Amino acid sequence: MIALVAALAFAAVIGSGLMAGLFFVFSVCIMQALARLPAEQGVAAMNAINVVIQNPLFFAAFMGTALLGLILIAAAFIWGGEGSYLLAAGGFVYLAGTFAVTMVFNVPLNNALANATSVEAATEVWQQRYLTDWVWWNHVRTIASIGSLTLFVLGFQRG
Repeated sequence: MIALVAALAFAAVIGSGLMAGLFFVFSVCIMQALARLPAEQGVAAMNAINVVIQNPLFFAAFMGTALLGLILIAAAFIWGGEGSYLLAAGGFVYLAGTFAVTMVFNVPLNNALANATSVEAATEVWQQRYLTDWVWWNHVRTIASIGSLTLFVLGFQRG
C-alpha cells in the first residue's frame, strides 16, 4: 500500500471510530436518559447538545471522515491494491450510512426540535418524532460507523 493511502486509511479508522463511539453512546445511554426526563427538560438538553456539538473538532471528525471516504473510494480505482476494495467499501458505508443518514434524517429532526415555536410544539416533535425516528436513525448511524470502521481496519491491514 502506498504511504499516502495508508495514512488516509489510518485517519479514516480514527474518524470512523470516533463517530461510532459518539453514536453508540447516544444509542445506549444518552437518549434513554433524556427520554426519562419531562419532555420540556429533554428538549432543552437535546437542543443544548445540538448547539455545542457544532464545533471544529466534531466537524473535523465527522466531515473529515466523509472526505477521507470519498478519497479512499477514488484511490481504490486508481491504486487497486490488496485491501483497496475494503477501503472503498468502508468509504461507501460511512458516506451512505453515517454522513447521508445524518444529513437527510437526523439534522432535519434537530432543526424541527430547535425551531418549534411553543413548548407544546416542541413536546410533540420530541415525543412523536424525536424519541422514535431520530433514535432509530441514530442506531443506523451507529451500525454504519462500526461497519465502516471494521472495513477501514481490514483494508488497512491488507494493504
